[in-house]
Amino acid sequence: MLRMYTDASTKADPGPSGVGLVFISEGLHKQLAIPLKKEMSNHEAEFEAVIAGLNYLVEEQLASHDLLMFSDSKIVVTAVERNYVKNQKFRQYLLTINQLLQHFPSFSMQWIPEAQNKEADHFARQALQLRLKANPSSS
Repeated sequence: MLRMYTDASTKADPGPSGVGLVFISEGLHKQLAIPLKKEMSNHEAEFEAVIAGLNYLVEEQLASHDLLMFSDSKIVVTAVERNYVKNQKFRQYLLTINQLLQHFPSFSMQWIPEAQNKEADHFARQALQLRLKANPSSS
């Protein structure tokens, strides 16, 4: 079983954003901080975090594992669990997530409180700082 923790950090709403990802399985503990290029809302950035994590796993050929995803974003977790978004703005994100999840034998997603997602949060904040340094006019 492969565990993936995701989080996003956004300055302003919408604004510059970054995502933090943590992957854990037997013999693996990988952390990523990824600045996002375009400005977006925090909810959009939370969807982008899941997409970035899934893309990483597919690209690194780690999609043969059963996947357990964790996020502190109730909107993202509910969307993935129910395969439904109320806000049509998030529809394309959910479609992309569903396409990427087809690479995995099985998956589930669970909401966790922010206090249990500190490692992904740390890397999301780090990614946001990298984004702000790369484009200071956004701050």
